[in-house]
Amino acid sequence: MAERRLALLALGLGGLVALFLLWQLRAPAGFILSLRAAKLGALLLVGAATGAATVLFQTVAANRLLTPGIVGFDALFVFLQTALVLALGGVGYAALPGMASFLAETACLMGAAMALFGALLRRGADDVVRMILTGVILGVLLRGLAGFAQRVLEPSEFAIVQAASFATFGAVDPGQLAIAALVLAAALAGALRLAPALDVAALGRVRARTLGLAHDRLVLAALGLVAAMVSVATALVGPITFLGLLAAALARAAVGTDAHARLLPAAALTGALILVAGQTLFERLLGMQSTLAVIVEFAGGLLFLALVLRRRPA
Repeated sequence: MAERRLALLALGLGGLVALFLLWQLRAPAGFILSLRAAKLGALLLVGAATGAATVLFQTVAANRLLTPGIVGFDALFVFLQTALVLALGGVGYAALPGMASFLAETACLMGAAMALFGALLRRGADDVVRMILTGVILGVLLRGLAGFAQRVLEPSEFAIVQAASFATFGAVDPGQLAIAALVLAAALAGALRLAPALDVAALGRVRARTLGLAHDRLVLAALGLVAAMVSVATALVGPITFLGLLAAALARAAVGTDAHARLLPAAALTGALILVAGQTLFERLLGMQSTLAVIVEFAGGLLFLALVLRRRPA
């Protein structure tokens, strides 16, 4: 049953991909297809990375209300953009080489994430809650610093920072997309290889260790994969905080199982489907240029509130 539902998700995504690429295609068809293909690649990659990373993070944290963005990925990205504009000015920021900036941002996000995970979990993975709370506090601190720095920017420079603070899929460099795709493919392959162990880890640290699982090592490996996927997706297009929550919740409802061998690909497909469907709706069917990330954040925020309010006290 789960395999059939996965196949239906893949078929639905394939239909949306064809609609996105071919809707009202006119001459010069080759040029238009190349532009659409780059945007489509970014939508697929970011959706898949965010969905799969959220499932991994929720398993490690033993909480289905959390997303990787809660530990400060988004806040660090916005802080980096603000610091660059403040240091270089609007003209200097615009003159930065795209590939070098992408690689530096990815490395910075991954380095910060692994420093946080490694420092706080070096004595064992039984203190994930402390790691998450530390990430939340660091995120608040970085948002505060970014907000303070933005107050001294010129209006034109502030507009640049604001534009960089929301995910945009319109101008994705093919070289950056290729590198991000390689990282995502490797991370997804690693996550699927860990799927049986993740099923055991979902039982809880004590039970997992009783069953012979090297739980602490698995948690660090899973968090490393989360850091890789979220870092490359955020550096590529910008932050989308609640997309992963939407993808993970809908994937669980779609496949009806918590087995990670099915849930991880389902979350990746669902995340990609959400972005492609949203972009197709706005851009192709309605002719609107609304920022997709804003709508996704709104829907994800509503889902988060619904999950919190529905959650029964222990």
